[in-house]
Amino acid sequence: MKNWARVAIAGAAALVWGEWVNWRWSRALVGDGGGTSEAVVVLGYRNPEPTANFINRWRVRAALRSVVTDRASDTRVIFCGGPVGGCAPEARLMARYATSVLGFEGTMLLEEESTTTWENITNVIPLLEDADRIKIVSQPAHALKARAYVRRQRPDLAQRLVRADDYRAGEWTFGKPLLALYGFWSLRGLRATERKPPPVMESARQGGFVMSARILQRIRPASSDECS
Repeated sequence: MKNWARVAIAGAAALVWGEWVNWRWSRALVGDGGGTSEAVVVLGYRNPEPTANFINRWRVRAALRSVVTDRASDTRVIFCGGPVGGCAPEARLMARYATSVLGFEGTMLLEEESTTTWENITNVIPLLEDADRIKIVSQPAHALKARAYVRRQRPDLAQRLVRADDYRAGEWTFGKPLLALYGFWSLRGLRATERKPPPVMESARQGGFVMSARILQRIRPASSDECS
């Protein structure tokens, strides 16, 4: 086999592996949920710029597509993140992007103090503990880590965790192998049972997730003077 063929096969295998790992993480520690009220929690990413950066913009879009149309009137979107890496809180930058660029007019809340994922969950709990369903939006590994923290801090709320629309096959395809590698490092403190999808999801891998060789996817007004 020629070298270029080996490289092509290895590259395709890496892409398929990246998709599978991220798909698996996106389905861990979630259930079907019930009730009508929802809280969609958006975790911020370090943002030194005065506007939302690429990753935070993507997370906002993923959060808004996670809002189920027939539940929109009873859904709150909660943006989380303090001023990590910049003088404006990540939550405020994301909320501004959602309203001014994407035109979102639903209910939004801001949590502007946290600087770590653990603090994200600690500080956001009072804003969502009356919600029937809870969705956490980020890259799959980061969202899984946050769900594990919900489970540790408030096991009763963990029963309300459901999937967000933050994983799609073919999205971030070329970056997913790197996200998977980084994800394994960032999830090293989780127990094995916290990293696996429930058994029903594992069985779905055989029929519901097909990734073959063919691939060889109410806001608080913001201040305008965050930075001097």
